[in-house]
Amino acid sequence: MSDTSFTSAARLVRSLIRPHLKPFSVAVFGSLLYAGGTVAGTIILGRAVDDVVLPVFDEGASLADTSMATWAILIVVVAIVRVAGVGARRYFAGMTAEQVSLRFRRDLSNSYVRLPMEFHRERHPGDLLAHIDADTEKVTEVLHPLPFALAALFMVIFAAMSVVVVDLQLALIGFVVFPILIGMNRLYSKRVEVAATAQQHAVGQVTSVAHESFDGALVVKLLGRESHESQRFEHEAEILRTHRARVGDLRALFESGLDALPSLGIVGVMIAGGWRVNAGAITVGELVQVAALFSALGFPVRVFGYFLENVAPSFAGRRRLATVLDVAFPAPRANLKVPDGPLNLSVRGLTVRYGDQTVLSDVDLDVAGGEVVALVGATGSGKSTLVDAIAGLIEPSDGDITLSGVSRRDLDPPDVADAVSFAFQEAFLFADSVQDNVALGRDGIGANEVNAALSMAQAATFVAQLPDGSSTVVGERGLSLSGGQRQRVALARALAGSPRLVVLDDATSAVDARIERRILDALHSSPEAPGMLVVAHRLSTIKLADRVVFIKDGRVVDTGPHDELLTNPDYLALATAYEQAEDQ
Repeated sequence: MSDTSFTSAARLVRSLIRPHLKPFSVAVFGSLLYAGGTVAGTIILGRAVDDVVLPVFDEGASLADTSMATWAILIVVVAIVRVAGVGARRYFAGMTAEQVSLRFRRDLSNSYVRLPMEFHRERHPGDLLAHIDADTEKVTEVLHPLPFALAALFMVIFAAMSVVVVDLQLALIGFVVFPILIGMNRLYSKRVEVAATAQQHAVGQVTSVAHESFDGALVVKLLGRESHESQRFEHEAEILRTHRARVGDLRALFESGLDALPSLGIVGVMIAGGWRVNAGAITVGELVQVAALFSALGFPVRVFGYFLENVAPSFAGRRRLATVLDVAFPAPRANLKVPDGPLNLSVRGLTVRYGDQTVLSDVDLDVAGGEVVALVGATGSGKSTLVDAIAGLIEPSDGDITLSGVSRRDLDPPDVADAVSFAFQEAFLFADSVQDNVALGRDGIGANEVNAALSMAQAATFVAQLPDGSSTVVGERGLSLSGGQRQRVALARALAGSPRLVVLDDATSAVDARIERRILDALHSSPEAPGMLVVAHRLSTIKLADRVVFIKDGRVVDTGPHDELLTNPDYLALATAYEQAEDQ
């Protein structure tokens, strides 16, 4: 760590506990009780030796029962205080750590949902999972020993005052261990911080490889790449093992020295104390008090060392979490409501760039309320990018998207989600029932709305034939359903809630043309037909549209009814290819 390591550690801890001061304060108060009780116990023990134990060995001395009872009561009272302090410290320290962990996980989850798709495209899912689990644990692990570490500091302060009162020379001999402890920690921190950071990164890599292997299990099995995936995982796991072993070696060296220091301090105190007793500078009881005090300090000092050794990994975890939590995401300029009535979509001058590559350039597009517009273009022409921009999944480099004359950036996102629905080619379903996949926990979408959406998506018949109907759990990613069935359930999810604009990005590609036609006819002929923007690859779908927008190389090159666009050679070639594909 740098020369400002203790200042940085204090800042880190302050940032963690600031929102949870009440339980942490109770934990610190418990630590204070424990520390005060421990030091008081050693003082009582020393006095009891002088007043109760040593007089027994003097000839003719008598021991008063009241004196013994007084010291016994004091010892019991101190023990009760220590137990109360330990209970308060452990319970409320654990509460603080769990609340901090919950806060980080909640903030991470919210950030994952709200951050733009550019962020998710650049990050491995394994890293995101590691942030929620391993990194959060590393950050909060420093809080568990913190109240006890503070107890150790309190005990050192109280002990220093107590020992100085007894004998200054013994105090100087005994407390020389603490500068040594500080020096050891600084040396350890400098070495372990790099290793801990590398370890946390390796955790993300292992998780990423495992996630990819599980996610692509079908491809791995079909291509017989099991051994290759196992080797990839073993390689990353070996890197993680190496980093963890390095951190373990450093911790072992530090903890061994940490365990030895209190014992060396006690040996030094006993040797010097015996000499001071013989010189008549202190009594036997005072030596017992000092020796007991240093013995009591042994375990708290170890806990303080445990706190110090967790500071560097906590820093590493916090820096990794900062790569998510500190990312600024665009907020709406004004939380306006989507205007009532038929919803008109307007795209003006839209330009999208990925680095130096321009994917969309100066795109203009209109979809009037109730109108069906087909978006047509060759693969790679920019259709899906345009849909992602309309959905707000990517931030345009230039231009604007408006809904009934209001910029999308000014609209309240939940209100936009209610008014505009999207369905994509890759139909993702949760491991839940069909009904819950369609409703998705949205207010106002009950069983009747779900059934109506399933009927409009031409999914009601096959859903009724499932073992439990719409209550059937479809399994992870909906793999118990066929591709076409998954697309229709996902389409029903988009249609539930009566959206006023529906955008379909090849959302019926796995559905046969006959069913697709019934779906589009049902949508177009409903009493409150929504406006529709359909990314189409079938000529039968294109012919159903009121208007076609032809996009090529990221630009809108032509627009109009299908028959009129056939005069465009490029569009004619694409339409002919679609027709031949359908004939086959």
